[in-house]
Amino acid sequence: MIRSWLISAAAGTLLAAGSVGADAASLTLYCGADETWCQQMARGFEEETGITVDMTRKSAGEIYAQLKAEASNPKGDIWWAGTGDPHLQAAEEGLTEEYTSPLMSELHDWAIKQAETGAHRTVGVYSGALGFGYNKDLLAKNGLPEPKCWADLTKPEYKGQIQIANPNSSGTAYTMLATMVQLMGEEKGFEYMKALHKNVNQYTKSGSAPIKAAGLGETTIGIVFMHDSVAQTVAGFPVVTVAPCEGTGYEIGSMSIIKGARHLDEAKKFYDWALRADVQSKAQEVKSFQLPSNKAATQSKAAPDLSTIKLIAYDFKKYGSSEERKRLLKKWDDDVASLPQ
Repeated sequence: MIRSWLISAAAGTLLAAGSVGADAASLTLYCGADETWCQQMARGFEEETGITVDMTRKSAGEIYAQLKAEASNPKGDIWWAGTGDPHLQAAEEGLTEEYTSPLMSELHDWAIKQAETGAHRTVGVYSGALGFGYNKDLLAKNGLPEPKCWADLTKPEYKGQIQIANPNSSGTAYTMLATMVQLMGEEKGFEYMKALHKNVNQYTKSGSAPIKAAGLGETTIGIVFMHDSVAQTVAGFPVVTVAPCEGTGYEIGSMSIIKGARHLDEAKKFYDWALRADVQSKAQEVKSFQLPSNKAATQSKAAPDLSTIKLIAYDFKKYGSSEERKRLLKKWDDDVASLPQ
């Protein structure tokens, strides 16, 4: 009888322990920023809250596609970072949850406007301007002129010298596509993309990969967000960052809670935490040079000054809509990617 009681007690203890483990607070994070920044955010939240974070890093377009594929059985809880256009598309398609953080009043107007555009299913967490960077050593070695404008990148002397990401997987490259359409008009914008195609040596999956390749001397020019180019320079690579003379588009990196999140309370905690000024100020520690959305956050002196860059009036509502993104991406696949190089 005593033996039976001991066995029952031991079994009860194991069941209780299993129950505690099953109920332990956790969060599944899909991250669209650079790997080091993603790790900083995941580990920082874990350390402060005790909530275990399972983080996956992918490009914004890939995360959107994953949300779409997992819609009937969501596996992620929150999507942090990556360009705002696919976040807005996900919001429009009901793939993300409506949530308004109590920290909204601390944010810049552009971050709040992003939330309003997405019916409060997303919010701006940082901003950054599109541009390009070049390896000055390779440029000199090949006797190439310094590119200063978008138009320069289509010149025949840069054939095989340029990398840009694929806009289907990369939010950076989609921003480039949408920027050209808004800057030049759709017909001329696509003519530009066709001309640029002749000089591209590789379409990468990740938006920041082209400038990393330029830093390593694997390509001469990388089309990226300017903060990613600055990061290469700060890291000691011979990269020069360019704000194109004609003007350029920009991103509002965003954050969204995934519809049907299994750990909704934890997702909301992360959402509020990620909007705090002290958390956003830490980005510079991992060499991320975006403009933070919290007005009280600090940024590195090395970061691009958006007030000195000629920015277009980027229409986030239109180019973040599901219909427009699908249409432009299909047109790029049909009219640009299909062409020989």
